[in-house]
Amino acid sequence: MSEAVKKNNQSAAAAVARLFVLELNAGHIHSMSLDGSDRKTIVSDCHLPDGIVVDAEAGHIYWTNMGIPNLNDGSIERADTDGKNRKTIVARGQTHTPKQIILDKRGGKLYWCDREGMRVMRCNFDGSKLETLIESGHGDADSQDATRWCVGLTIDPKFGKIYWTQKGPDNAGLGRIFRANLEIPAGQTAAARSDIEIFYDGLPEPIDIEFDHENRVLYWTDRGDPPRGNTVNRASIDNKPPEPEIVVTHLMEGIGIALDVPNNRMFVTDFAGSIYSARLDGSGERNFLFAQGNLTGIAYAEIPQEK
Repeated sequence: MSEAVKKNNQSAAAAVARLFVLELNAGHIHSMSLDGSDRKTIVSDCHLPDGIVVDAEAGHIYWTNMGIPNLNDGSIERADTDGKNRKTIVARGQTHTPKQIILDKRGGKLYWCDREGMRVMRCNFDGSKLETLIESGHGDADSQDATRWCVGLTIDPKFGKIYWTQKGPDNAGLGRIFRANLEIPAGQTAAARSDIEIFYDGLPEPIDIEFDHENRVLYWTDRGDPPRGNTVNRASIDNKPPEPEIVVTHLMEGIGIALDVPNNRMFVTDFAGSIYSARLDGSGERNFLFAQGNLTGIAYAEIPQEK
């Protein structure tokens, strides 16, 4: 066995797979094994947490706090993966109602959607260089229009694209997924971009998105009415089908989604308090925790362990 293989095997053996789950109503962040066992509350007193992402290499979790929508007091925090060394990255009021958050390790950026702020935003890992990339509306009147609300997002670094959901009113069938370049075209603004296109429209109520980079497939939750809502959906980016494929059904207001592509599995939360696992095609679905409070974001990560 080569030294490189030995090193890789040692690294794999030293990493432990964990789920990180947000409990909105209690303001908690939980860490647990993939079957729901060994559950630990690692952070408390969050201000309505919604989205979470893990930088396993750096040993950090980042999460969004929605705050109270009419108070414009959303924020983003960071802590170690054990919950210690908690720090505010984006102060209250610098983002209105932050939702799903993702991490671009190579680019050194955090990206998130701001619901009532009607924006897609990003910043450096330390909170510096705060930018608005997409602005779908502005002011109090626009913020009452749920078709403008940005909720979930992902990026395609290979082609420099960003995808995001605008969920629309509850169960209205006005949800959309959009696509644009990561960078604002020269001479244009976040509020007036010529490169925005609709990827799908007429969706029940799309929420969070994950991207299978290897197979170039988008996955997203939808909390709208059945039969197309309360589901997990997927669609190829490069060979987009006329209608997305529904792979998981019968969720109770599906919210968070996390993919583990190498092991062909996904993890999903719903607002009724359940956590599900399934293969990427939806088979083998299992509800392994239920009645856990109002669950929002979920993240999967392989956490290095000290030797």
